[in-house]
Amino acid sequence: MSRKGILGPVAADAARAGQGGTTTPAEPPRIDPLRTRPLMGSRDLMQGRTAQPVGAISASLSALDERGKNAEKIEKQLAAGKSVVELDTALIEPSFVTDRMPLTEEALTDLVQAIRENGQLSPILVRPHPEKPGAYQTAYGHRRIRASSILGIPVRAIVRELSDEEMVIAQGQENHARKDLSYIEKARFAARLDARFRRETIMQALSVYKSDLSNMLAVARRIPNVISDAIGAAPKTGRRGWMELAELLKETKLIEAAEAAISVPDFRELDSDERFRRVLAALKRAPVKSSTEAWTEADGRKLGKLVANDERLTLTVDRKQSPEFAEFILTELRGLYAEREKRRAGGNAS
Repeated sequence: MSRKGILGPVAADAARAGQGGTTTPAEPPRIDPLRTRPLMGSRDLMQGRTAQPVGAISASLSALDERGKNAEKIEKQLAAGKSVVELDTALIEPSFVTDRMPLTEEALTDLVQAIRENGQLSPILVRPHPEKPGAYQTAYGHRRIRASSILGIPVRAIVRELSDEEMVIAQGQENHARKDLSYIEKARFAARLDARFRRETIMQALSVYKSDLSNMLAVARRIPNVISDAIGAAPKTGRRGWMELAELLKETKLIEAAEAAISVPDFRELDSDERFRRVLAALKRAPVKSSTEAWTEADGRKLGKLVANDERLTLTVDRKQSPEFAEFILTELRGLYAEREKRRAGGNAS
């Protein structure tokens, strides 16, 4: 066939269009239903039936069947326009980095009741488990998973492919946005991340500056876990309180005092913030009580002032007002010191 013959029909249509003629509109392309199922459909299925031989399509269909009923259920939900799917809580494991302290029974009961009455208002975020096919790993929403498990209902979730780094960033930023992680929880979360990730990643996850991160790491490292575990999240206690406690616990003897404070029988009966205040008060030294004695001449002139407490004895003399008394004190002090040394030497000789 000549080149003219090949182009003939196209040229004829163009000529008719140029002369005001009309052409029959082309039939709209048929959409292969397999192309609308990106989650369940493999890459081969996405190309359309006409692009693949029969054998390749059969092989793809076999691979599709192997994805299992659970994936098919998720696909149906997505096909129905749902970006949030429902997952069996038994298939979901926690994050590989813990960000919270144990939830109190009271708080858990409140969450269970809220979901029972109003449903789960916000979905959790999970990723396919990197080591267990068919399972998932939690980025955020651990408490909602636990509450749903108690209620015996599936949990509403968004499933997303995430690297380890992306996962901890999502985990940290969600907690920051919800503002329900206490300072000590953030500090301990930062310390766990510091063992595995770059500081830049941790700063992004916690939405903090470098200096803030340094403070968090110092707090987490100076306060033994046994003490912070006993205190709990202390949601009303901020950065300054925890930094003050961390500074005090640099001294070994004060760590022992804190351990003694958390061992008191009624300690666990206090709420978390009260427990923090109890420990901090145990570490702060009581104000030193001092006695002051003023020395004066018979005519009322001031000679000096003597201040005594459990830690020191201080004698203050104003040399401008009482120069002679000042010189007398210096002379006598030297004599008193010599007499003391003489007595000590005599006592040792005997």
